[in-house]
Amino acid sequence: MNTSGSTSNRRQRIWEKLKFAFRVRSSKPLEAEDLEMIDRVAATIHKRGMGTPAILALQSVRPLNFLGSQAMVALQPFAELFLSKDDYERFAAIIERRDGFAKFIERFEELESEEANGKRS
Repeated sequence: MNTSGSTSNRRQRIWEKLKFAFRVRSSKPLEAEDLEMIDRVAATIHKRGMGTPAILALQSVRPLNFLGSQAMVALQPFAELFLSKDDYERFAAIIERRDGFAKFIERFEELESEEANGKRS
């Protein structure tokens, strides 16, 4: 009896089932409303002169974006000074996604670049 071949097949089947078990990836792209919200929040923070510190903070916690988005629930009462409850909940859902988090950082970098290029001209 060849038990090593059946054990190998069994391991392979288990691995195929578990391979994507912990992947955090959205199946659909960001919607236009999501991108608009990212722009609005990034612009608000940038106008207050906090763009560079925001980029630094976001880049430092990038690997933990899902946990960070969950911590946003605790900050909701303070954030509602700037955003409505619905907007805040939607923003937390956007930031929870890796592509949303990356787009948020990208938007900050674009705003900082535009400002730097504008000052040089």
